[in-house]
Parts: sequence; structure tokens; C-alpha cells
Amino acid sequence: MSPINVKALCFDTGGTILDWHSGIRTAFAAVGARHGVERDWGKLANEFRRTSLKLILNHGEHAPPTMTFDDAHRDALDQVLADNGLDAFNDQERRTLWWDTIHSLKCWPDFPDSLARLRSKFMCVSFTLLSFRIIMDTARQNGLSWDAVISCEAIGKYKVLPESYKGCARFLQLDPGECCMVACHNFDLNAAKASGYRTAFVRRPNEWGAEGPPDPEPDPRHDIIVASFPELAEKLGA
Repeated sequence: MSPINVKALCFDTGGTILDWHSGIRTAFAAVGARHGVERDWGKLANEFRRTSLKLILNHGEHAPPTMTFDDAHRDALDQVLADNGLDAFNDQERRTLWWDTIHSLKCWPDFPDSLARLRSKFMCVSFTLLSFRIIMDTARQNGLSWDAVISCEAIGKYKVLPESYKGCARFLQLDPGECCMVACHNFDLNAAKASGYRTAFVRRPNEWGAEGPPDPEPDPRHDIIVASFPELAEKLGA
């Protein structure tokens, strides 16, 4: 991809930047240990992630949104705990899981230095399903400096609705073709491409832990396919 017309890199953040699986798995295990409970905590973390995504993807399609991703996390956690016989987890322990843990997730170690490089050449934006507050808190936690945070919370249309991608470009005062969506998920990138974005697939093979990501192989139509963020910076001449 020639970066000549690209002015903004729009980063999916939940799995592309933040290592949610490790953080949630570890937190589940810690709460379970207090109750003397053993489970496959990695599998449970993935179930929690899938359930919350089902609640928030395409939210706002037919009516104004009624929740943020924080609300989806809370509701998904209650459902997953009930389905797995973990009703003994109390309210404070639940809040530790759906709020404290999510808001303090670590980012992938190859990202912070690469972000600084990429910001020297492009606007670098967190464009995300996650709430504003999650991005604010995790940015502070990881020492990340975004040029902007654009949550679907503000647009009122959640990915993968086309209005979400068009809304992000509109907030940036750019044409969609001047934006490049950066993600490790084909579903996000393909929807962005359908709305006129350029696309960059960054592999995150450990996003779902030992289970592996649901779509590990990038769609060959993406403009850039890389294995790491330093490689992305090199490809873009940063």
C-alpha cells in the first residue's frame, strides 16, 4: 500500500492493541481461587469475550444505543457466570472482573514504541467498540498517547455498521480513503474496506490464548499484512 494518501491510522483496540485474554484469564483464576473453584479459566475468558461481542456488535442498527461496551461486559459476565455455575461470585468480585480488569488491561509489548514512530507520520486514532473510559484508562495504564479516541459510543452506531466507519472519518474531517483501518480481525477490516478505507492486518496469534484466533488468516485483499507493529511502521515508512 502506498501511504501517500493515507493521513490517519484507525486502530481497533480491544484485541489488536490490548491483550484482553491474559488479563481476563488471570482475573478469573484469582477470583475462582478465593472460592476454591477450578475451571478452564482461559476457555471462560473467551466465552466472556464472545458473549460481550454478541451484545455490542451492530448495536444501534435499528434504534439508538442502550448500552456501552462496559454495560455489555457487565451483562455478559452475569450470563457466563450463571451458565457455568459460578453464581457465588459476589458483586464486588464481579465488578473486579467487568470493570477493574478491563480498564487496566496491558497492551501488546510491540505496540508502544511503534505507536510513537507511526505518530511521527500519521494521525493515530483509537477507533473502537470499547467505551471512551476503557480507552482513557488503558492509555494511562500503558503510557499510550493517542491523537484521538473515537468510540462507537459517540457515533451511535457500532461496528460493523457502515455508519460507524463513515462517522469516524467524518469526525477526523477526512475522506474514508484517507483512513487506514488497522486490526487483527478480518470482520472489522472487511467492513472498513467496504466503507472506503485502506486496511492493514496485524497478526495477533495469541489474542485468544491457546484456542487461537477465530480468523487467523488475513483476507489477501488487505492493503498491508504484517506480523508485528514494528513491521507495520517499516512498511509505512515511519
